[in-house]
Amino acid sequence: MIVSHNELVAVTNKAFLGMRRTCGEADIIANMVADLQMVGLNGVRHFNNATKFLTAEEDCPVDITMSNSGNLVVDLHGCSVACHLPVIVDYAIEKMVEKKALTITLKKCHNRWLAYSELVKLAAKGIACKAHWENGTSPKRTLYVLNRGCVAPELFLSDKIDLNSGYLNDMTIELSVRDFNVMALSEGYSIHIDSAELSSTQENAWRHGIDVDDVDWENLKKTATAILVENSEQSLKGAGELV
Repeated sequence: MIVSHNELVAVTNKAFLGMRRTCGEADIIANMVADLQMVGLNGVRHFNNATKFLTAEEDCPVDITMSNSGNLVVDLHGCSVACHLPVIVDYAIEKMVEKKALTITLKKCHNRWLAYSELVKLAAKGIACKAHWENGTSPKRTLYVLNRGCVAPELFLSDKIDLNSGYLNDMTIELSVRDFNVMALSEGYSIHIDSAELSSTQENAWRHGIDVDDVDWENLKKTATAILVENSEQSLKGAGELV
């Protein structure tokens, strides 16, 4: 089905607000979902898949340490990238002062697809970025490459990963003031979705509305409604106990 940008953002916003989390900004996360959906990369489905984690995971700050090489290592304690990445990226940019490159290693995280919009923002600021991860539940290697000024990434996928690599819940983001060699990085990846295709899909979404799978849309609306109803019932129960 076709939905508007405002409609998608509003429903996702309600779904996240209903979780009553301390970490994560509902409006930012809603736009993360919309941005990913608009380029045809199933933002709503990724958010729906993450809901069971978002409602159960520990709502806590991340731990950031500096490696001997001056790079950042961030332990998310099993939490969603969507809840923490905007702050992590801001912190990383501050650390890039007088540096030409910086690597961020996100440990024990999930919902990594939703990093998309934060990486695009970096490219618009004149910072090239490369992000890659391995997905253990549906074995696939994923690589984003966004050179400076790009409005969409070069996306590479491969089913060939080492399930014993020990990095299935991690994500690595490399930032640089210089562009990456896309051709060299693409070796070993069997699928390439180029930036022009993603940009074309996004432009079409702005003109004609955002295409969302019917089942994904209904699941998102149910999540928003169910959580809001549950919270309302809890509030009424608490009020009754005070009487």
